[in-house]
Amino acid sequence: MSGSMTNDIFCVADTQSGRVQGLVNAGIRQFKGVPYSASTGDKNRFLPPRKPTPWTGVRECFGYGPVSPQVPTDITNSYGRLIHFDLVPAQGGMSEDCLHLNIWTPALRDGRKRSVMVSIHGGGFAIGSGNAALYDGAELARRGDVVVVTVTHRLAVFGFLDLAALGAAQQFAHAGVVGIMDLVAALEWVRDNIENFGGDPDCVTIFGQSGGGWKVSTMLAAPAAKGLFHRAAVQSGSLLRHVPRELAAMAAEAVIAKLGVTKANFAAIQKLPWQDLLAAQAAVAAALFAPVADGTYLPHDPFEPAAPDESAEVPLIVSTTLDDAGLFLDNFELDDNGLRQLLQARHGDKAEAVLRLYRNRWPRKSPYLLQAQMITDSGFRRFAYTQAESKAAQARAPVYFYQWDWPSPAYGGRFGAAHAIDVPACFANAREAILGAGSGPGRFLCDQLSAAWIAFAKTGDPNNSRIPHWPAFNTKNRPTMIFDDPVRIVNDPNADIRAFWNTMPPAATVFG
Repeated sequence: MSGSMTNDIFCVADTQSGRVQGLVNAGIRQFKGVPYSASTGDKNRFLPPRKPTPWTGVRECFGYGPVSPQVPTDITNSYGRLIHFDLVPAQGGMSEDCLHLNIWTPALRDGRKRSVMVSIHGGGFAIGSGNAALYDGAELARRGDVVVVTVTHRLAVFGFLDLAALGAAQQFAHAGVVGIMDLVAALEWVRDNIENFGGDPDCVTIFGQSGGGWKVSTMLAAPAAKGLFHRAAVQSGSLLRHVPRELAAMAAEAVIAKLGVTKANFAAIQKLPWQDLLAAQAAVAAALFAPVADGTYLPHDPFEPAAPDESAEVPLIVSTTLDDAGLFLDNFELDDNGLRQLLQARHGDKAEAVLRLYRNRWPRKSPYLLQAQMITDSGFRRFAYTQAESKAAQARAPVYFYQWDWPSPAYGGRFGAAHAIDVPACFANAREAILGAGSGPGRFLCDQLSAAWIAFAKTGDPNNSRIPHWPAFNTKNRPTMIFDDPVRIVNDPNADIRAFWNTMPPAATVFG
């Protein structure tokens, strides 16, 4: 039996490795846990991804595959619970056999070529997976008549342990970038197989938020990824520079010391249980493990000193949310006096000027949220502007800029326009609590952003009948789509605030 088969309950499609069976729900064919590469455990640990082992018969792909080993978000963290990050290990389990993808499609090999939308998950380079509920692709596939793909890949010490910086053998030359190599392998799988799922391999969009945005930024500058995607979007994750090689080497040194591995015996690290590696990572700090510009696979930083030539012809969306940095903060009881003290500690005699700048504009905003917005403006948004400016200066493909201002009603509204609120919105998942669990305004904005996402995937231009005209970004007028009530275009929103932070030393945060 060959080709693709479907009925009212089950569907079967071909891949180059074997046949896969999925489920049909409201006409959307769903395949979960489809392997795009072999297991990365044992002798494959820290090595580039390899083709999956072919199978005979039909492989059941009804549930999510394992995720890369990681430390789950603390269940006492209300923001982590809001975006389901405390549930990641339960959504497929954990294993080094973690290179899987999930597919939602309206039809299988029906003679049509649908735009393909590949989501790269957030969580920095250390946590998360493409299995999370925020990334469920069923509704986006149904509304847009598109093929949606989400991906799971190696994280932290498993994907970005730079052993080469310590002089390891040639077999470990790419250990510091294999997590990115996984994503390239996933896009190669899409290129080679997605037609069997009703998709067009010549019309692929990659998009990601937060850490997913970092990964998209990295892919935009990766020679191996060139030609595998044709549009891209970076949400609250504009990565300009990679981790310095010296810092990556220090982190790798600390891990192998924790594991009792010596430089003379690097190969022993492949024989340890993955649980030992995760424990060593936790003792060192997962945030230290990220891709390095190794001079070969990643030859340069993503957006410094300029937009990368590798993706010059790729249209781009760049965005932030008004209060992105709230994910780092839990001092909800902060008052104006406490905020003033924090600002004085960081900015000295400029503290009062900073406070006035924000308090005059948002007189009723809580000190906690003012703090979050200040950190966002000095970091997330500043980096996003730099990325958009450099792409616009390149002048070879358009870049569109948006800012999400509508506050989440979850937890009494205390997170404001929260980090990741636009993730379920672009997936048309209005049921998520962060969007108000189907509330009127949240549902309306969900419709607006998902319509822009679908239009962008199909044409490289987000304009559609549901939103006001969205001009491409330029450094003269700086047009920005504001997702709020109402959705509107504003030229250079809060220009005085942007100008103020441009006079300050670059920093990831305001307070440290």
